[in-house]
Amino acid sequence: MSAAEAHLLRLAVSCRKLTAHVTAGATDTIVAMASSGEHEFASAARARLYRYPRSRLFWDERVAVRVGEKLGARLRQIGVSDISLHLEDGDPEHLSFPLHYRRPIASMLRSVEGAGVRVVGADELRCDRDPPAA
Repeated sequence: MSAAEAHLLRLAVSCRKLTAHVTAGATDTIVAMASSGEHEFASAARARLYRYPRSRLFWDERVAVRVGEKLGARLRQIGVSDISLHLEDGDPEHLSFPLHYRRPIASMLRSVEGAGVRVVGADELRCDRDPPAA
């Protein structure tokens, strides 16, 4: 697959939502997407919203893994087997996610790989305690 045809995984991470979408490299059209804002996660998000003491993070590692599983299943369904992790301009500064984001994102990428989709560039986001990808 040439660089123009490569599929790029783009992440949008905030304290309220984790969104992962895969775009076709040549056209920048979204071919698959999964988000913690989907209907499946609504009841868990409401529970976190009204919990006391308040949590500043509305998604956790379990939600991130489930988002990765959904994204991997959707990619396999359309026949995509390789994706590249896209960080803005390849800037290594974007690799310095805080640890409370980095662990769940690494788990999400591991679950995408577990679904049979290879993620190029995922090793840069793995934590020291994470097991190496098989």
